[in-house]
Amino acid sequence: MQLSKNTIEKLSNITEKPSISIFFPTYIAGKQVSQNPIRCKNNLNAAKERLIDMGMRSPEAEAILEPAFNLIEDNEFWRHQSHGLALFLSEDSFDYYRLPWDVEELVVVSDRFHLKPLMPWLINNDLFYILALSKNQVRLFQGSHYTVAPVEIEDLPSSLAEALQYDDPEAQLQHHNVADNSGSPVAIYSGQGVGTEDDKNQIWRYFQKIDSGLQEFLGGQNIPLILAGVDYLLPIYHEANSYPHLLENGVTGNPDLLKPEELHAQAWPVAQEHFDQQRTEAMNVYHDVVGTGQASANLEDVLSAAENGQIDTLFVTLPEHCWGHFDSEKRNAEVHAERVTGDDDLLDVAAVKTFLQSGTVYAVDREDMPNQQTIAAVFRYAISEGQSSGYQPEAIAR
Repeated sequence: MQLSKNTIEKLSNITEKPSISIFFPTYIAGKQVSQNPIRCKNNLNAAKERLIDMGMRSPEAEAILEPAFNLIEDNEFWRHQSHGLALFLSEDSFDYYRLPWDVEELVVVSDRFHLKPLMPWLINNDLFYILALSKNQVRLFQGSHYTVAPVEIEDLPSSLAEALQYDDPEAQLQHHNVADNSGSPVAIYSGQGVGTEDDKNQIWRYFQKIDSGLQEFLGGQNIPLILAGVDYLLPIYHEANSYPHLLENGVTGNPDLLKPEELHAQAWPVAQEHFDQQRTEAMNVYHDVVGTGQASANLEDVLSAAENGQIDTLFVTLPEHCWGHFDSEKRNAEVHAERVTGDDDLLDVAAVKTFLQSGTVYAVDREDMPNQQTIAAVFRYAISEGQSSGYQPEAIAR
């Protein structure tokens, strides 16, 4: 099953008691893959013990967990694993997700699903596009820290010759065919450089058509775009570009020779530098407004604001947990030093609510957090004492 905002919303809206969340790392290849079903069984048995500790009879616990226990003997299922596996079970539902990142082994039984281990996906500020350009072909990919996938756009020209065939009906572009990395023939055109003003003008018009083809798809988005191409082409595309989130740095070299995974490996450091800068700027905003009522590292303040959809930017420490309960009516939090059966991870509660209400979530190391807290937030407007009664003060311009 694929993660999406809709699936996160669906999981967050299931509040059956008990709701069982299980996470564990999985092996993709090698002899260790035989450990995957064993690890699954061990975690399911741990979940069963917790259900019994909560007062459930053994047959009832086994009935809830049965769909996941059935996976243990499913050899086909275990042939297709990634770096981690997430299982979500309740009396009326069962969902599983293969995760392309490492997760800690964790079993949580509560009255809601535990979703914070999905944070690498919830933190959607690591999405980016790669536009691989050459005279011979154009490819667009969407990437994240962990994944890359092609994006098909109908109005995108496939090559310089296709883009300009009606502009220059008398032009005779000289070319010969070679095989690309998939074995398919690719036309290589003479003049592998700008050469003359006419050459540059041809390329510029070709790039304008690419930009035009991207406009409808990219319009309204704020996801960064990274160019991949030989070095003399990139500045020409910058001249033709109208998308405001095109990054200055790109991937240089012939992209036609690179597989999507190879393009991703070279593009991710460029994207990561951009995202790190965004996070630093967001933290600077926090420090600028702290003390004005528009930012807080107080757990109850942040949880209350998350409940009201008032968080603009949330910072959480990803590997850590804050077990306890938050009373949304009284707006107070009960925090436990050790996890008690039925506890929620309060960092998870704040992160999921922020994500679902279009706030931005950042995972931050503890040493980089304000006062080394586990959570901090910038609010969409200053929070006053009237907040809990529903009073919403005028938003502060930022």
